[in-house]
Amino acid sequence: YALFLEVLRRFQAAGLLKELILIGSWCQHFYRSYFTGLRYTPTIRTRDIDFLVPVPFRFKNKVDVEELLRDEGFVVTFSGGAGYMKLMHPDLIVEFLVPEKGKGSDRPYPLPQLSMNAQPLRFLDYLLQNTIRIEAEGLKINVPHPAAFALHKLIISARRTKEEKLVKDRKEALAILTALVRKGDAGEIRKMFEKMPTGWRKKVLDALTETDNVEIMRILK
Repeated sequence: YALFLEVLRRFQAAGLLKELILIGSWCQHFYRSYFTGLRYTPTIRTRDIDFLVPVPFRFKNKVDVEELLRDEGFVVTFSGGAGYMKLMHPDLIVEFLVPEKGKGSDRPYPLPQLSMNAQPLRFLDYLLQNTIRIEAEGLKINVPHPAAFALHKLIISARRTKEEKLVKDRKEALAILTALVRKGDAGEIRKMFEKMPTGWRKKVLDALTETDNVEIMRILK
């Protein structure tokens, strides 16, 4: 966790954390603060630190993020035929993502303010529209609302080609949804569900049906 937190501290000092949303499994590190007093102990086993970038990106300054993290051992690499840029370290990978628009394009979205580019992906608009700010460990960080994060996890779980990742996504999602119910936030789950298009709701319900989670199904139906 030490290197992960150091990356965030440097981003905060550069003014970036105000503009970016941390998504992906590392959000769960901060959800522990949201669920203070409840039994919520996520196990995070990923190298990927994913930041969602609002489009248009209105960051006024210029921050070379590779230079910002170079002394920690991060280097820029290019992946895929499109040339998506990632900051690679033996222990962590920092990547920037943007919501895919329209029919989608695999063309990287340029981020000249950061001397990087971002990969467009589906379903990210939903996370962008449902965020909260959490203060923990000297950081103020934007993350998706836990209910939005969990429902989004259920949607993308069906797109997984590896069984192991599908199981992991659903386990993480159900742990968060269960914690929300214990916190008295079942209404938030319902509210976030109702914000989804009909097709997305079906994907969520199909995923829950496969997990046999009657408690969450009852909240959503």
